[in-house]
Amino acid sequence: MIAIKEGVYKSLQITEDHFQALYSETPFNHFLYDSAKLGQVRNFATSPQIQIMVVTVGAINKRDVNNIYQANEKTGGEKPIDLIRATRPVLIVDEPQSVDGGLQGRGKEALAAMNPLCTLRYSATHVDRYQMIYRLDAVDAYERKLVKQIEVASATLQDAHNRPYLRLLSTSNRRGTISAKLELDVETAGGSVRRQERIVQDGDDLEQTTGRAVYRDFRIGEIRVEKRNEFVELRLPGSEHYLRLGETYGDVDPRTVQRQLVRRTIREHLDKERRLRPQGIKVLSLFFIDRVEYYRRYDAEGNAVKGEYAQLFEAEYRRLAQHPDYQDLDLFKGKDPASAAEEAHNGYFSIDKRGSWTETSEKNQAGRDNAERAYNLIMKEKEKLLSLETPLKFIFSHSALREGWDNPNVFQICTLREIRSERERRQTIGRGLRLCVDQEGRRLRDSGLNTLTVVANESYEEFAEKLQHEIEADTGIRFGVVEPGQFAAIPVTSTDGAVTALGFEASEELWSHLKSLGYIDGTGRIQDLLRLALNEEPFIVPEKFTGQRAEIAAELRKLAGRFEIKNADERRKVRPRQALLQSPEFRALWDRIKPKTTYRVAFDNEELLTQCTQALREAPAIPRTRLQ
Repeated sequence: MIAIKEGVYKSLQITEDHFQALYSETPFNHFLYDSAKLGQVRNFATSPQIQIMVVTVGAINKRDVNNIYQANEKTGGEKPIDLIRATRPVLIVDEPQSVDGGLQGRGKEALAAMNPLCTLRYSATHVDRYQMIYRLDAVDAYERKLVKQIEVASATLQDAHNRPYLRLLSTSNRRGTISAKLELDVETAGGSVRRQERIVQDGDDLEQTTGRAVYRDFRIGEIRVEKRNEFVELRLPGSEHYLRLGETYGDVDPRTVQRQLVRRTIREHLDKERRLRPQGIKVLSLFFIDRVEYYRRYDAEGNAVKGEYAQLFEAEYRRLAQHPDYQDLDLFKGKDPASAAEEAHNGYFSIDKRGSWTETSEKNQAGRDNAERAYNLIMKEKEKLLSLETPLKFIFSHSALREGWDNPNVFQICTLREIRSERERRQTIGRGLRLCVDQEGRRLRDSGLNTLTVVANESYEEFAEKLQHEIEADTGIRFGVVEPGQFAAIPVTSTDGAVTALGFEASEELWSHLKSLGYIDGTGRIQDLLRLALNEEPFIVPEKFTGQRAEIAAELRKLAGRFEIKNADERRKVRPRQALLQSPEFRALWDRIKPKTTYRVAFDNEELLTQCTQALREAPAIPRTRLQ
């Protein structure tokens, strides 16, 4: 919550001059709610100017402890919540999926307590949907190149199926049936082996479950579903083994895999840094880790000790700093590789009062204070982090960087922990999708610069498919399929200027038309004939839908395509043909198109004044205000 609050407040600061230029005659004031400065709330309620108060739901959803519900002399003896309620404020809720549940499920109740005139809910990943008034979904933003393009650099194990592998994903007790969900290496119908999920119960023979002889004499024993004490007993020949949630048996050492992920991320980072640094673009990389103490912990005397991830990163960074591919980089010249490695990374976690690093929790005031200190460093020093003079480039995080934190110059994201859900996958990627900026803060829209590389420990195909399913679930789109009501919400403007929706009946009629032309089959699945027709301009529609041709074609193009994710391992260098570039024909073409043009406009001031005067005389009269 605090990260979102700080992000909103930073945006208000950054855009203040912009809005003042647009609305110079409309003064406004913005502030962060502070329970120690309740006089600001009184000003919020009584000022004739526009007032913007930035507040977290945690500050308003506990009536018994929060000052906002207590009468105070700074608010003239009124309860601050009553002053807010009397203004009938307009609420703008950022990331409502994090707010509605609130603390102890009271977020919606807290918002209602402010008696809002209306509520606008802004998010890319809504959980509860109300009346939609504007939509720029992930596919639209991606196709319009309003965000970075995504590529996946996958690190997967090959031929790792020659010994029994198990991983406990969950346990369950449904209607008295106790079971566990395991990840196993299963033989498919085609004879290949794939890592898949299977539901098992006490006594199951895993050789039969998987169809593989390597699991001979592996049976399931006791399954415990007690919360925070879940486990599965694995009965082996002559022994037992207990698997707790997330634990594996027979897997490759996870640190070996993680080392390769870190190494790949550093290489991707340095490759981009070599290309983008000369253009004034700071390159950042983001690691998501499973436990804070794996990165930083404290000994008995309170001294900071580097965790396994920090040591692993520095070892790989020092190794690559001496690689021949990167010797030409200015950032390594004249620097000690060890000190350069230490300066290049840091972790963003909550800091408690003793200076220790802990996980972020906002379930109580102390937790919110911890989060405030951590997020101040993240949110209020974004410009410093983007400076080429700041050596910090690699950021390790656990839970601090959720909604509310992102940085436009994150070009690599590496997950050293499991992504538990497709929504988490999308939110993780979202931390690096903004278009990058240079040292002057200018947004750079060149698609050749804006690529986010996701370093993942799953295959490119698996990653792309899972992300695709999340996009489909979130947007309601089924790629490759046209639903009968697909066009019902397309706006139609009548002759008198009224705007209505096309409607379901008209959408069904249009769907039948597409089917009759062979563009879709009986289930709505798009045929290649439609893809060819969409490439022709204009795309032909029935005469009654001519006014909506552009919207219909845009919707069909979205459905006919896919959410394109690139495979980083298929990158190829494109070398220019020097003979062509040096040819007289190309030189002649370049000389014709390279000149810059300067325009100069001259005004006749006397004529301009005459025309303005005439326009004012002919303008309609402005009546006086009167009470009827």
